[in-house]
This record gives sequence, C-alpha cells and structure tokens, in this order.
Amino acid sequence: MLIWSTTPVAIKWSVDGPGFLFGVTARMVIGMFLILLIAYMKKVPLPWHRQAILTYLAAGMGIYGAMLAVYWGAQYIPSGFISVIFGLTPIMTGLLAWLVLKERELTVARLIGMLIGVVGLFVIFNRSIRLGDIVALGIIAVCLAVFVHAMSSVLVKRLHINLSALAVTTGGMLIATPAYLITWWLLDGEIPERIPSHALWSIIYLGVIATSIGFSLYFYILKHMRASQVAMLTLATPVLALWIGQFFNGEVLSWTAWLGTSLILLGMAIYQWGFVWLPANK
Repeated sequence: MLIWSTTPVAIKWSVDGPGFLFGVTARMVIGMFLILLIAYMKKVPLPWHRQAILTYLAAGMGIYGAMLAVYWGAQYIPSGFISVIFGLTPIMTGLLAWLVLKERELTVARLIGMLIGVVGLFVIFNRSIRLGDIVALGIIAVCLAVFVHAMSSVLVKRLHINLSALAVTTGGMLIATPAYLITWWLLDGEIPERIPSHALWSIIYLGVIATSIGFSLYFYILKHMRASQVAMLTLATPVLALWIGQFFNGEVLSWTAWLGTSLILLGMAIYQWGFVWLPANK
C-alpha cells in the first residue's frame, strides 16, 4: 500500500525536467532488467508458443497503453487524483469481465456502487474543467489508462493460459519496453543534458521499487490473501496518496475534490461488499 500510495507523486516528479516520455521509458527499462533478473533467479519458465505470445501482448498492452496515458496526464493533474481515479479499476474490470467473460452477475449493489463511483468522478471532472481544459484532459487520460489496464486484465483472463503471474509480467514487459523505446525515439529521442535530482531519484524508485519489487509483492499478496482483503488496498491507497501529495508536493485540494474522492471510495466499497448489506442481491 505504501508503494502504491507513493507511486503517483513519484510519477509526477519523474516527468519534471526530463519529460514524460523519457521518464516512463527510463522507468520501464530499469524495471524490465530487474524483472528479468528476478525471473531468472526464480527459474520461471517463459514459453513462446502462440497462446503465450497472445497473453504477453495482452499484458504488454496494459503496461504500455495505461502507463503512457498516466504519465501524460500526470503533467497536468494533482498526483492524488491518479490514485483516486485508478481506484476505479476494480469496477471497470468487473464491468468488462461481465461484458467480455460473462463473469460476476451485475447485482443491484454493484450497479449502485458503479453509479456512485461515476458521480464522484463527475464531481472531480466538473471541478477540473473550471481549472482549465488541460486539467480536464489530464483526468480523461487517466480514465483512459484505467480502461486500458482493465481491458488488458480481462484479455489475459480470457486467454486462460496456465502461466505464472511473474511469467506474464515478464513477457508483458518484454513487449511493452521496446514499444516505449520506439515511442520515445520517434517523438523525442533526446537524452536530457541535466535531470533534476528529484526526477532522477523518482525514476530510479519507480523502476526498482514500484515496478519490480511492487509487482512481486502484489503477486505475493494475491497468492496468500483473499481477494476481498486485497480489494481493501484500493480503498485505503487513494486517501493515503492524497495526503502524500498534499504534504510532499504542496497539492491543495478543494472540498469538491474531497467530496468526489469520498463518493468514489463509497462506490468502490458498495461494489466490493454491497452483497453483505444487500444479501438479497447476491
């Protein structure tokens, strides 16, 4: 939870100076080599048959498309908003899983949770429009990232191949990192002459801690904890991220931003655990 909460402000710092393309590309290059090292040390098999390649492509789509949109949007919105909006991932994943995989019936409780979450997002978005069109575009970019990330997860699930989570991540990184390098080369292609210290350390932190160690810890808790317990992270992380952004990055949020955040968190809680409160809708 601490890693996920500090990632948004680290992303915002990492693009301050070198630019968002260099920041995300450098992070992924560092993360890819470390994940390859972890996979080698754990002797994780990495097959390359057709089904495995399709799985890596699906995972790589999320790593590339979602993070690229997040990094672009991070230039224009408070770091805490990134975590808050990404907190909607379980709802978006559940909706796409219902549409694509026909998983999890959309009960009344889940529909209510979705509706409240969307209202909270609208409150934040409505406030952002008053701050300028570019801020609104930043929020749209992060919303797009949530959709791409959720769709990537659903496609990996749909392929239903027997690969370890670390193998899927490693394959996805091998697909996404070259895509980042090509994008950076075509659209920028310049190595910054000077990288501010806070940006440099943020890139290193994101590559070493958030990408490699963060992924490994996430897979560990998925294996040893119940899904409902893991879901608690998505509720606690946005609030902590907002406080971190306010304390370390001087981000002052209006009462409407806190209202929107509260509505999103309430919607997520009802979506995850509404069946307890409304047992007739299991």
